[in-house]
Amino acid sequence: MRTIPSSELIINADGSIFHLHLKPEQLADIVILVGDPGRVAMIADYFDTKECEVSNREFLTVTGTYKGKRMTVMSTGIGIGNIDICVTELDALANIDFATRQVKESHRQLTLLRLGTSGAIQPDIEVGEVVFSRTSLGFDGLLSYYEGRDSVCDLELERAFEEHTTWYEKLPAPYFVNAHADLFNLFKDSTREGITIAAPGFYAPQGRWVRIAPHDKELNAKIESFRFGERRITNFEMEGSALAGLAALLGHRAATICTIIAQRVAKDACTDYKPFVRRMIEMALDKLALL
Repeated sequence: MRTIPSSELIINADGSIFHLHLKPEQLADIVILVGDPGRVAMIADYFDTKECEVSNREFLTVTGTYKGKRMTVMSTGIGIGNIDICVTELDALANIDFATRQVKESHRQLTLLRLGTSGAIQPDIEVGEVVFSRTSLGFDGLLSYYEGRDSVCDLELERAFEEHTTWYEKLPAPYFVNAHADLFNLFKDSTREGITIAAPGFYAPQGRWVRIAPHDKELNAKIESFRFGERRITNFEMEGSALAGLAALLGHRAATICTIIAQRVAKDACTDYKPFVRRMIEMALDKLALL
């Protein structure tokens, strides 16, 4: 059995994982992921009990209970790179014996639910709606660095998308990964189903133009018009593809749910979106408490 070197899995002197500063016993099986550390407090305020609060850099974590169900809520910060850190370290907390640095014999499955905000790219999706990313589309290229990438991706959907958009060959290859079916079934009656793009940036990767123009100024129009059977791409965010892909490779249940706060087609945005986010949080907590 492989022993993981200390350079590959860094454990702090207090027995916590390197970036998150969490110890294995502080992690619940249900983990809610948010980008903004401020949103951790918003969610934790709903908890009946709180057993720990741990903070390091942009990673703020609270573990407690909601309606008797133990849960962890953690901020990831913005972007795919942070999801790579968070999912890998959460899995290590669950499935690596820190004393021996070896994978445990029995696998612990985590439920990882990202609650985020997003911009819609279909004209009929309104600000305030909640979209469940049944499939996440990665523009980031992260998953291609991992063995087994093709085994969790929809390769037929990839080919159709690349052909439709005349994908620029110097961009990272796009990849499509489905959310876990258990979570889709749990949330399907409370959300709108969609295919969600996770972009590696907020501006040009999402078709925004401030001073430097995007390489393909028509890419968003191509994305909006793409169809795969009855399915279409619904919205942009910045983390979901890595979450779905890494969780699938590691054997965890994962999904992304986003509140729409911008209508990209109508070129409209809402900055006072907290009431919409709070409604999404309340719905998600009640659903997760049923697991």
